[in-house]
Amino acid sequence: MEVAKTILTIPVQHPPEEDFSSIDLSWTKYGSNEHHDDVALIPYHRVDAFIFGESSNLEYPTRFHIERGRRRDQGSIKHYKSDDYLEYRVYWCSFGPENYGEGGGILYSRRYRLNTRNRAARPQSMRGCTCHFTVKRLYARPSVALIIYNNRRHHVNKSGSVCHGPLDRDAIGPGAKKIPYICDEIQQQTMSMIYLGIPEENVLQKHIEGIQRYCGSNAKVNCLASQYVHKLGMIIKRTTHELDLDDQASIRLWVERNGKSKFFYQDTSQTNPFILGIQTEWQLQQMIRFGNQSLMAIDSTFGIKKLKYPLCTLLVFDSRQHALPVAWIITRSFAKQDMSKWMKALVDKAHAVDPTWKISGFLVDDAAAEVDPIRDIFCCPVLFSLWRIRRSWLKNIVKKCTNIEVQREMFKRLGQIVHGIWGGVNSSNSMELFIQDFVDQTTFLQYFKAFWLPKIEMWLGTMKSYPLASQEASSATEAYHLKLKQKLYDDSHLDSLQRVDWLVYKLTTELHSSYWLDRYADESDSFQNVKEEYISSTSWHRAQQIPDDAVVFDQKDHLFANVTSQSDTTMACTVWNPGSEFAFCDCSWSMSGNLCKHVIKVNMICNNHPGYVDSMSFHSFRDILTRLWQKPPDDSIPLDKSVAWTSNMRDQIQRLVELCKSKDIGTIVNTLPLQWVAKKGRTFSGRPPLVLALPPSLRHCAKKADPRKNRKRKRLSQLG
Repeated sequence: MEVAKTILTIPVQHPPEEDFSSIDLSWTKYGSNEHHDDVALIPYHRVDAFIFGESSNLEYPTRFHIERGRRRDQGSIKHYKSDDYLEYRVYWCSFGPENYGEGGGILYSRRYRLNTRNRAARPQSMRGCTCHFTVKRLYARPSVALIIYNNRRHHVNKSGSVCHGPLDRDAIGPGAKKIPYICDEIQQQTMSMIYLGIPEENVLQKHIEGIQRYCGSNAKVNCLASQYVHKLGMIIKRTTHELDLDDQASIRLWVERNGKSKFFYQDTSQTNPFILGIQTEWQLQQMIRFGNQSLMAIDSTFGIKKLKYPLCTLLVFDSRQHALPVAWIITRSFAKQDMSKWMKALVDKAHAVDPTWKISGFLVDDAAAEVDPIRDIFCCPVLFSLWRIRRSWLKNIVKKCTNIEVQREMFKRLGQIVHGIWGGVNSSNSMELFIQDFVDQTTFLQYFKAFWLPKIEMWLGTMKSYPLASQEASSATEAYHLKLKQKLYDDSHLDSLQRVDWLVYKLTTELHSSYWLDRYADESDSFQNVKEEYISSTSWHRAQQIPDDAVVFDQKDHLFANVTSQSDTTMACTVWNPGSEFAFCDCSWSMSGNLCKHVIKVNMICNNHPGYVDSMSFHSFRDILTRLWQKPPDDSIPLDKSVAWTSNMRDQIQRLVELCKSKDIGTIVNTLPLQWVAKKGRTFSGRPPLVLALPPSLRHCAKKADPRKNRKRKRLSQLG
């Protein structure tokens, strides 16, 4: 076949099918006589249709993941070739490129080798498949994609043998062609249900429903599915966290066997502390999806008294603004140089998939946290969340003081001390007066003087220096903290708390499965009981279910508000000090130290009600704007810079508010001003088409308007 020297002679193909694969395209040899590849040109907007069609190959059913990628900005280079890329991504078959089964080794999807010669073929088995292709969005023609395919005809390993699918000789038994395809999604769903203790008959029912999307319904499939679910359940029940009697050796074995779930590992030595960073592939996907141009939060120092090493969790906020764990870091060191190591490794891992990934803000909950690594590596502003200090104060006040009137007055006074940082109040004098007024509460004051008084100035200074996070973010972070506490401490083997391998096992099995199933139930509209429990898991969402007329305020002195119960209208909860983050409610949830729905609902109404104090997050926001306005000394260039930044920030806030209130993204897009790309120089070989661009803050939102977003699930249901 003749080898093409330039892609300008290769036609752009547009197959009529909705989804198409490599067999529907005509491939051209491109390159030199010594080295050339099979290539084809298609419209860029049809790349997803090609990927889906290629994944639906009956002989080699699989999925393709992004192994690596790069991106250039339009106008970043002046001289370029016809095949230079604007975007570059390598898609690899999910059965590769690693080969965890080579030589009878341990497969990625198992913790130990099964005592059988039958090995199930599924994407997480990592059979060393070499099938992959590259998609280049051409710099000169952004509307065209160049596909460079490697090993197009067969899904084989390095030895040339078929490594997965019905033609795989190592598949289950001699009737491999009749074995139902177990994709990653179905396998993860089944494992999650087993880890969460769901009865086997319910697991089997959902498992059969999943595989019927691929191969239809028949008695043979149902029988094999029953065997698979039973065998998988037995494997999980027999699996233990102790890979070795020595905890340190056990962790080393886990790291060796779970290379893709570990993004950073540093063993203990004389100079370096122990650090283990855990992030599964699913968590990486969620971090890139929900973290890009959005917020990330940290639940720091969990289990500092009970666990061998404290646990730090990185969270993003999903489509319902619930906190979703996307990485776990197990370490005792919070020094700047140690935090920089694992943070850089995490960001590099995200950039390997999406080079443009960037967060808009980072929420911290500890005043002693090192923020320099966050600013240097994540390149974003830092916000402070009050949920930890509020929870600690309220929980210990209720525990150490018996009189409820004294409890609510002490909590109110502590809130006033925090509020006073914006009013110029001397916090030292206020703290001394607080101790004098409640000198008879010896138990609480002993605790307060020992744990909080030496560092109260540091905490108050941090609150004033950084923007404060909202109550919705605090509620979401606290909900994750409580779920983590329930999963880890509600265990019959509490003597295992001092073993790191036990902690890793609990995180990567039960907790990971719980959040995976929550997200799956919400997005697929299945498991209605799981979905309802997931939606109502935060106090913020529960507060939104309370009607406004159920809240009755004290119109005279504005001292309290009564919230009528929705389940029993004869009962009501009383919220004292309404409008403040340090409001005190007499419900059982609040008396346990939690941020309850009644406090949030009352504060929602107070924000638009005259006569009540503004929230601390609004105080913080207004203080930042005031300082920005007062910064320029005269009519100078610094004044121009401040005006420019303030105007830009105002426009972004206005668009964000409009986006949150609007039910149709199209109405927002139509009102945006046109933004034109820079004019190209004369040295260009062609004139690229004009491109309209949305502002970066709204690009990720506009993607949600794609009418194809649910096509994949619909198509899968039709394959049977």
